[in-house]
Amino acid sequence: MKKILLMIGAGALIGAMAAQAKLPPPPPKSDAEKAAEAQKAAAAKEREGADLAKAQDRAVANYKKHSAAAMGKETKRK
Repeated sequence: MKKILLMIGAGALIGAMAAQAKLPPPPPKSDAEKAAEAQKAAAAKEREGADLAKAQDRAVANYKKHSAAAMGKETKRK
């Protein structure tokens, strides 16, 4: 039993030491890679903007449709 606990402790100690190791820094990006990344980010931002505008338009249309119906029902009750 002691031998098993000792082996588990040793494995945990070795694992903790391995987790402290530092990775080498990534290689620097070239100008072409930076430009491609910037272009991809700009396209994603434009796509997200279009999706947001579409969602806002749907929300406004839904609000107008349901609020007009709700107001019509309230005026009939009174």
